[in-house]
Amino acid sequence: MMQPWIHRAKTDTIFILAPSFLVLGIIVLGQQWLLEIEAKHSFYIWLFLIVFIDVAHVYATLFKTYFVSSEFQKRKKLMIGLPVLCFCIGLVLFSFGSRVFWSVLAYVAVFHFIRQQYGFMRLYSRNEPRLKRNKYFDSLVIYTVTGYPMLYWFFSPERNFNWFMPNEFLQFENEGLLEIFRAFYFLILAVYVLSVSYKAWKNRFFNIPKNAIIVGTALSWYFGIVYYNNDLIFTMLNVVSHGIPYMALIFLKEIDGKGTALWGAMSYLTKFKGVVFYLGILLLIAFLEEYIWEIAVWNEQFSMRGMDFTAAHFVLVPLLAVPQFTHYVLDGFIWKSK
Repeated sequence: MMQPWIHRAKTDTIFILAPSFLVLGIIVLGQQWLLEIEAKHSFYIWLFLIVFIDVAHVYATLFKTYFVSSEFQKRKKLMIGLPVLCFCIGLVLFSFGSRVFWSVLAYVAVFHFIRQQYGFMRLYSRNEPRLKRNKYFDSLVIYTVTGYPMLYWFFSPERNFNWFMPNEFLQFENEGLLEIFRAFYFLILAVYVLSVSYKAWKNRFFNIPKNAIIVGTALSWYFGIVYYNNDLIFTMLNVVSHGIPYMALIFLKEIDGKGTALWGAMSYLTKFKGVVFYLGILLLIAFLEEYIWEIAVWNEQFSMRGMDFTAAHFVLVPLLAVPQFTHYVLDGFIWKSK
């Protein structure tokens, strides 16, 4: 059986599998250096991690949906109606207060992040025998390595980081429950290691990318949420391990791999395999969005003197969150048929 690479071994390894391992290595070897960067260069951390990776990856979805004429026509009602629905839901949520709005969005984001790892795992399992017990066990493992860290977050003392805003998750400190969750977590990991080892010996085959995804996910979620209690470390492991593989998947599978006919001027991406242009478009849109967030809502990195948009937040915040909210929901539809 051949390794089930999505594109090629080299590109898959560098852009999809390696980010979580690479970031964790940087953290382990240079933790003190990172703390100094966090203290002295917060703007560049925000620009690189939040704008150029986290926000930019949201807009990568455009290259599989709105910028692809055949996909847009096939799902026209969904692609037009979903942003409108997300905006309306956002308005309702924000009417109950900003904390309610961001809390719901945080739970949706967590689900989206977990499902992305599940999706990669399924992609790399596509050539394996279609046995229900294999699928169920793989699902149990990927949901365990993502679910336990979140349960730890919910049932442990307050962490020094958050997803969007402070106090966004319902938390209830309970060491007894954590002990039970921890026992199940390590039990399932032990069974996973034994199962993979036995199958590799029996079949004389080891699925490198699938198991790299599972191990990388386990490491990034455990060390980012459970082991370390630091905002920058959480952000690095969370954002880089999620955003870079997603942007790579879109380019390798939907642009470079398929030669999808894009609308208008976007068609040159297919012909010249313009990864630089692809990234440039994503970074430009991401920066413009975050700049508007800054001057209208956050006022942390940029602000406009004499301008106060607070009275319009009930519309502005749900509106500005539409791309992000739509990405979370739409992503559950666009990969199912693959």
